[in-house]
Amino acid sequence: MKDMGLWDEGDWIAVIALVVLGVFLTIGALIAGSKKPEFAGHPKGLYMLFFAEMWERFSYYGMRALLIFYLTQHWLFSDGKSNLIYGAYTSLVYITPVLGGYLADRYLGQRKAVLFGGVLLALGHLFMAVEGDHGITDAAVKQSEGAINVFWLALALIIVGSGFLKANISVMVGQLYRLTDARRDAAYTIFYMGINVGAALGTILVGYLGQKIGWAYGFGLAGIGMVAGLIVFVLGKNVLLGAGEAPAPLARNKEISIYGIGIAAVAVMWALVQYQDVIQNILIVSGLALLGYVLYESFKLDKEPRERMFAILFLIALNPLFWGLFEQAGGSFNLYTDRFVDKGGVPASVFQSINPIYIILFAPVFAALWQWLGKRGLEPSAPAKFALALAQVGLGFLVFVWGANSVGPAVATPVFFVFMLYLLHTTGELCLSPVGLSAMNRLAPSFLASLIMGAWFYMTAVGNFVAGKIGEATGGESGNMTKEATLGIYWEIGLITIGVSVVVLALSPIVKKWMHLDTLRDRDIAGREELGEPQAAGTHPEPKGA
Repeated sequence: MKDMGLWDEGDWIAVIALVVLGVFLTIGALIAGSKKPEFAGHPKGLYMLFFAEMWERFSYYGMRALLIFYLTQHWLFSDGKSNLIYGAYTSLVYITPVLGGYLADRYLGQRKAVLFGGVLLALGHLFMAVEGDHGITDAAVKQSEGAINVFWLALALIIVGSGFLKANISVMVGQLYRLTDARRDAAYTIFYMGINVGAALGTILVGYLGQKIGWAYGFGLAGIGMVAGLIVFVLGKNVLLGAGEAPAPLARNKEISIYGIGIAAVAVMWALVQYQDVIQNILIVSGLALLGYVLYESFKLDKEPRERMFAILFLIALNPLFWGLFEQAGGSFNLYTDRFVDKGGVPASVFQSINPIYIILFAPVFAALWQWLGKRGLEPSAPAKFALALAQVGLGFLVFVWGANSVGPAVATPVFFVFMLYLLHTTGELCLSPVGLSAMNRLAPSFLASLIMGAWFYMTAVGNFVAGKIGEATGGESGNMTKEATLGIYWEIGLITIGVSVVVLALSPIVKKWMHLDTLRDRDIAGREELGEPQAAGTHPEPKGA
């Protein structure tokens, strides 16, 4: 360990992250040791899910921060190809929740699905620590090497593991509350903060180890984090109070066969992640199939729940544009930061922590803001919030391009504008992601709950693949990123997204009517129904305007 007097900014950031992690683990231990069924007004099960998801996100985002550099610097793929692999991988991570959600809804229940997914994720992250020899330029030879196949296997395990975990753990949060419980949006905001605590700490610590010491150290720490998440989830079963259990008794042989489907899916993903061109066709075909199935189920419903499904589809359809831009963060923007930003002694991967840190800081502010506006009848509807999200993510790129051009092409972009881009993207995310999670869980019929959550993640998958294609374009014909070409692409996509946001805002009153929040009804365990509150964020008057 080097002398403290020689520490640079990256070293200090890593130490601070370790201290913060220790503080959160201490708080978690205090909550776990409490004999009361609730803590700070919420059931203890929420905090168990918070910490389980925190560790899972620690692993996922830590690995994600390193992935583009691992592809370009270790395996020596071109910038364009690396962005495409990155986009293909992250898109598949968001496709598989459709499978995991369906199997949980019909057979496993959410708890067992999350547990199985966690095991696959732990294995995948640990396999990422197998480096092998340095990459070589002959792609055909690389494919035949054992280490590169272990790498593809690791990605496949993480993809399928995420499919069983992501949608289902979000559904379990909702199952801890009644549909009309005024604490629901606050609960999702707390849960979303857990996601981002893990993302921030994982990005800093995994990224620091991976870029400063060695790839295996960074990826190995991600694997350890996932094992910790599994332990939390297993030990905290009792505080779930029955949430996430199977819909009906499941025969042992059928349960084993479902796990077999998961293993078979790993083999499929191992092949797909290597051949990115195939994924685009799969996204189109499976997307149309998913849309057809959801519409088929929707038209069997009565008018109000049917229109709620239309509102869900409208919101879901906006995901690809938002995430296509937002997810440049781990791909092309990560590379841009590494090569063209004045970043001092901080590894470029560590800058991925800015977004989750902003989430931690601003999520309570936004939750309080929505509540404050709601009590005055001024809270924007969910579709209006989505319009705000699109406007901000587009504006983030415009501000960044202006800042980069303001100092001239030969000068490194000031790091201030990196912080500004992440600030606008984060405030946009807070207008879309927690709002969308809550809307999916609140508006979907109970028998389609996990599938709809899976569909939400599916369209996020499309957005991630779009992000990969945009990132590939920054490599140009040569496959190598240039500063000028990248800034030109960022400017163009920023303008387009702001234009779309204006259209969405204009349509938001119509979509708001489809949601029928004033007649939303609740169901308790016995199946009795009660009249729900008119607004997703709690007990307050119907908002004025959109």
